[in-house]
Amino acid sequence: MKLFNTLTRKKEEFVPLEEGKVKMYVCGPTVYNLIHIGNARPMIVFDTVRRYMEYKGYEVSYVSNFTDVDDKIIKKAIEEGVSAEEISSRYIEECKRDMEGMNVRPATVHPLATQEIDGMIEMIQTLMEKGYAYAAQDGTVYFRVKKFKEYGKLSHKNLDDLQSGFRSLQVSGEEQKEDSLDFVLWKPKKDGEPSWPSPWCDGRPGWHIECSVMSKKYLGEEIDIHAGGEDLVFPHHENEIAQSECCNGKIFARYWMHNAFLNIDNRKMSKSLGNFRTVREISQQYDLQVLRFFMLNAHYRSPLNFSADLMEASKNALERILEGVRRLEDRRKKGVQAELLEEEYLLIKEAENFTVKFEEAMDDDFNTADALAAIFELVKFANTKVTEKSSCAFAENILNQLVKLNNVLGLEVIQKEEILDKEIEALIEERQEARKAKNFARADEIRDELLEKGIILKDTREGVKWKRA
Repeated sequence: MKLFNTLTRKKEEFVPLEEGKVKMYVCGPTVYNLIHIGNARPMIVFDTVRRYMEYKGYEVSYVSNFTDVDDKIIKKAIEEGVSAEEISSRYIEECKRDMEGMNVRPATVHPLATQEIDGMIEMIQTLMEKGYAYAAQDGTVYFRVKKFKEYGKLSHKNLDDLQSGFRSLQVSGEEQKEDSLDFVLWKPKKDGEPSWPSPWCDGRPGWHIECSVMSKKYLGEEIDIHAGGEDLVFPHHENEIAQSECCNGKIFARYWMHNAFLNIDNRKMSKSLGNFRTVREISQQYDLQVLRFFMLNAHYRSPLNFSADLMEASKNALERILEGVRRLEDRRKKGVQAELLEEEYLLIKEAENFTVKFEEAMDDDFNTADALAAIFELVKFANTKVTEKSSCAFAENILNQLVKLNNVLGLEVIQKEEILDKEIEALIEERQEARKAKNFARADEIRDELLEKGIILKDTREGVKWKRA
């Protein structure tokens, strides 16, 4: 299995620190509002990486944090006249709801920054003892960037270029720094802000120190994979490397993975442009499995453009897979015999080639677009080779293969049995009675009424089938 390492800018064979185990940290969202589709991309991408690692037999420890103390959270709390904790708690729950809709599995641990303050103070103290950090007069603690000789190795930025860039961006209060490149580890509190006591002042941690501490606590001083959006490469991940490696004296992460940006109608997503889209808004138009399919239909390192046309295309493509699955389920129930027919053994061998293609795509830096292409080839094979003359066992074999590969991508293709509430059950029953009485006008009215409730009916030879829109 090869993955592209941002650190070396090349594909590398993945070799874990400990055989059979993967330690993976993914930077999570700052929880001050509903998550947007830009947040959704790394969630879906790295959830899929995790799933494939597990499919390959690895035991994955997957840690993804919630940043629950931040300027944006505090601003939102002041606007609403509530505590910052109330804002972060509310939007953590909303985020989890959206993640569930996208079939993003909960992390092994979802640490909260506010619950790890003691560890942050401890790491900052260690950095100060080692001479990598210093406190200003007002209690702000800074990291000495130039003391870490490898600073810039992830972003491949030159220190001299950074220096001149920062000089032109000098802001008030920066004069207390020893060097303009130095970044904040601890900052003094302001009125109305949450704060914690520390040896330097009552205040709160800088953003970068949070992830270093949470990664260390739950995964150890060295990890296999650190991941996030490409906007985090600099300064966030660069600063994490500096403070972690200076504190622990070890390589922080062996592999760095970053997904590319997502645009809306070929423009950067922003509230000012009026093209800001939350996952919740998308869920009102589409099943979020469609959003997941859309995200995976491009390589994670390729820029992705979101548009109504592309979402419709994704919906239709996903429906082809779902229709193929439904057809196989039907053939499994109606096979000519239970056991495999003699000629079907060779067909099963042929079908295994699609799994090989799928794995080759995923082994090549998680190329989900090519993996989906292999799934569509399997659907086409199933549509032509699994017929009314096939055995139950053959249909089930191909169905299991198709479901398994889709599960690796987090696409649920088997419709869950759901209990319709009594009102809907009664309407379906009433429609059946109306049809028997040849009252087709009333039957059509009920169909339309159910459609408004998001229930699609399909009349088949086996009776009425239904699905949620």
